[in-house]
Amino acid sequence: MRHTKTEPSRSAAPAGPTVPPPDPANLASVLSRNIGALQARRRDEERKASRQEKIAEAITRFTGSMAFVYIHVGVFGLWIALNAGLVPGIKPWDPTFVILATEASVEAIFLSTFVLISQNRAAVLADKRADLDLQINLLAEHEITRLLTLTVAIATKLGVDLSGQPELKELERDVAPEAVLNEIEDASEDASA
Repeated sequence: MRHTKTEPSRSAAPAGPTVPPPDPANLASVLSRNIGALQARRRDEERKASRQEKIAEAITRFTGSMAFVYIHVGVFGLWIALNAGLVPGIKPWDPTFVILATEASVEAIFLSTFVLISQNRAAVLADKRADLDLQINLLAEHEITRLLTLTVAIATKLGVDLSGQPELKELERDVAPEAVLNEIEDASEDASA
């Protein structure tokens, strides 16, 4: 019996290396330091949370789980079955389901409060991270502007003609964040008017 070799399909993507390319040594140390700093900061923020915030977070985490759903399906299903008279020998104590509705309403009030407490805490942390992002972005923009200024100076010294690039003068100026915010607000006011 003759064995024939099957050729791979032409439409199949070629199998590439599964090993990621190596990182430069200094980049790996910077990433490790940054990741460590962020993890330490998160642990510190969790440690600083008040007891009430920790309780609200734990309740919110549990109520957002499928275990919570399963418990409620079981409890409410059993309550309905017993009070609808579906189980012989057990007299319904809430045939109109008023007690069940009241309990569910009170539970919803408390759960929504716990969720709001957790969201408020998350919003404060998100604002801090947004402020950090903004500061890093402004610093990076400032550094890029300085590098552009230096590059233009080097090009001028080497006699490179930059006359065909009038936008360079504008790019060499630092961005004023308050001016950008004013422009954004003016544009949204114009759009809503």
